[in-house]
Amino acid sequence: MIEEAPALELRGIGKTYGRGDGGGGGGKRAVDDVSLSVRRGEVYGFLGPNGAGKSTTIRMALGLIRASQGEALLFGRPVADRTGLARTGSLVDGGTFYPFLSGRDNLHVLARTQSNRTADIDGVLARVDLAADAGRKFKGYSTGMKQRLGVAAALLNEPDLVILDEPANGLDAAGIQDMRGLIRGLAAEGKAVFLSSHLLHEVEQICDRVAIVSKGRLVRESTVSALLGRGEALRIEAEPRDAAIAALQGRWPVEAVADGLRVAASRAEAPEIARLLTAAGVDLFTIGPDDRSLEDIFLSMTSGTDA
Repeated sequence: MIEEAPALELRGIGKTYGRGDGGGGGGKRAVDDVSLSVRRGEVYGFLGPNGAGKSTTIRMALGLIRASQGEALLFGRPVADRTGLARTGSLVDGGTFYPFLSGRDNLHVLARTQSNRTADIDGVLARVDLAADAGRKFKGYSTGMKQRLGVAAALLNEPDLVILDEPANGLDAAGIQDMRGLIRGLAAEGKAVFLSSHLLHEVEQICDRVAIVSKGRLVRESTVSALLGRGEALRIEAEPRDAAIAALQGRWPVEAVADGLRVAASRAEAPEIARLLTAAGVDLFTIGPDDRSLEDIFLSMTSGTDA
């Protein structure tokens, strides 16, 4: 059985603005040699601080701007082929809609421009929880409602790849939870979801893999579980700290952190660590899993230090 090509693949893609565009010297490098791939059935998070090149990368992936180097492939075909684009839905910059048309009528117009006569407009409106407000004019929508309409537009053609730029922007807590369920549901259906978001707590909960970019370059790609390293370290509060380090470092790597010690040991080794510290005359106040958040790791990587 031949394995299908990734839904989205970037091969050494880059973008230079100014005189350097097209391969010459000079210009401003916005994205530099980014490579990644997104498989069907997974949610892939694309993370980076403002100005890191996320939006530029997404626009190159969709063929909205031309790459200065490398290539973007959708289902194994160059984005210029447009075959892959027909299987792709996207939300970029919140989408563009007519302010004096209703949400439903905006989707009708979009479906006609896509020559999509079979679009289930009421179905996608219900899916993003806009059925009750589908008849209201777009100009009267809240920010969150506008964002949900943008997601509905991305789903009109029943895509196999969904690219979402900040899909939870403007949503309240309940709306974010609904969006989380919608995105995981898309992956469960076998679709590939590629999303950019600044809500790192949400990314941590819904993404299978993530890529972190900083200053236009890819600094880390990993599964979320491997990146967080859950169960691989313990956080200890003990005094005197120097005596605790001396007692442990012969057996485990020990690192002094702001609120104690980080020991590269598993949960099962916690009782042994406690006994060693007690035998060394160290007062042990707390010991437990060192569960770093994605935000901790993100800030560490994008500030130029190791996670």
